[in-house]
Amino acid sequence: MTSAVPRLVVAAPSSGSGKTTVATGLMAAFAARGLAVSPHKVGPDYIDPGYHALATGRVGRNLDAYLCGPELVAPLFLHGARGCDIAVVEGVMGLYDGAAGQGELASTAQVAKLLRAPVVLVVDASSQSRSVAALVHGFVSWDPQVRVGGVILNKVASDRHEALLREALESVGVPVLGALRRAAQVETPSRHLGLVPVAERGTLAVEAVAAMAAQVSAGCDLEALAALARGAGALPGAAWDPAEAVTGSGSDAEVGITARPGHDRPARSARCARSAEGPVPTIAVAGGAAFTFSYAEHTELLSAAGADVVTFDPLRDEQLPPDTAGLVVGGGFPEVYAAELSANEGLRKEVAALAESGAPVAAECAGLLYLCRELDGRPMCGVLDATARMTERLTLGYRDAVAVGDSVLAGAGTRMRGHEFHRTVVEPGAGAAPAWGVLAPVKRVEGFVERGVHASYLHTHWASSPGAARRFVERCRTS
Repeated sequence: MTSAVPRLVVAAPSSGSGKTTVATGLMAAFAARGLAVSPHKVGPDYIDPGYHALATGRVGRNLDAYLCGPELVAPLFLHGARGCDIAVVEGVMGLYDGAAGQGELASTAQVAKLLRAPVVLVVDASSQSRSVAALVHGFVSWDPQVRVGGVILNKVASDRHEALLREALESVGVPVLGALRRAAQVETPSRHLGLVPVAERGTLAVEAVAAMAAQVSAGCDLEALAALARGAGALPGAAWDPAEAVTGSGSDAEVGITARPGHDRPARSARCARSAEGPVPTIAVAGGAAFTFSYAEHTELLSAAGADVVTFDPLRDEQLPPDTAGLVVGGGFPEVYAAELSANEGLRKEVAALAESGAPVAAECAGLLYLCRELDGRPMCGVLDATARMTERLTLGYRDAVAVGDSVLAGAGTRMRGHEFHRTVVEPGAGAAPAWGVLAPVKRVEGFVERGVHASYLHTHWASSPGAARRFVERCRTS
């Protein structure tokens, strides 16, 4: 089976060149023309896909050759792009930057090659003229297998500046497909972990995406960009399928409701509905502005494994969803919303009671902080005997890890890859076993496993280890 979904990869020489503005604006501009646009992001970033989803009306999806393996990049792309007219893939960092010390692994260049997709290079042209030709020539010639099909000049000062840049690039032989002036209205605010997520900005995010679309439509040759996308080579193989993944991923060791106030807690078996295939456990997944970091494939895998997945907002909902049998709390910004999360005492108590009952609970990064006794001095759920606080130090990078013992996500010895990205520290008490033994870049133990709780700083991508989703759902059925 082959697919020829038209597609482009938007890359840049370095971070800060304008990839997000151009990629998001291009997605929105194509969508405004009536095209079904599939949005993708290279790497583990959770925030940019939120802007992509706003631009296209479709779920933003990540393509990470480190977390998922190079072999899953094309299948995951085809899964997300199913039924679409065109796909736009936003790169990460500089075109050839990837996992530290591992060559091209997880770089935009590697993903472009795996997708057989042309690259559009976004160049910050401020403070240069003829030198832009040397810059572009270097990126074009560095790896002949990477097809740079065009350049978009960003932060152009004037018509005269644009003319000088275009003249210089004539000698390189790469067409200029757009030139964008400096525009403050398309800039998105940032803080300690990058851009402020869409969920926190409301109408301001909508306005920003509309401004990006207007700027790209006015300054870029959309017809030429669409033609370039149509020149992408066909991709062999089939799209990734969550149902096939959870049924064909091997054994559990191979991976890479609380009662309402005034009522007795129901027996665990009563928390699962019945279907022809067996119990259908309800799994509550945290969402809302405080918990925006999640991969779409996680909930798809949980559903494919037989769960009823229900999203709730710990900032607003005072109770867990009815008949909750398991809980997933992903990443986000609990430190920004510590006061509001702490004030929702009823929900905090329900989460603690659910965990105390032995129900499966999986928490990553922000979820880990939410389960601690306190965060920056404010009471949290108290599931873990640990306290958390903000620091000035950024912890960032890919991690190789192995499960220290059995948990609701993995059997002892299970190897997985993860990503850390936070400015907090957790100071544990005594008693809980670690979740992971981190093998690289520095050997250490990390996280917590206690009763049915698996909590860790590591963000993982379950598409690479669908047995984790199946194992979690089975534990929700039986615990």
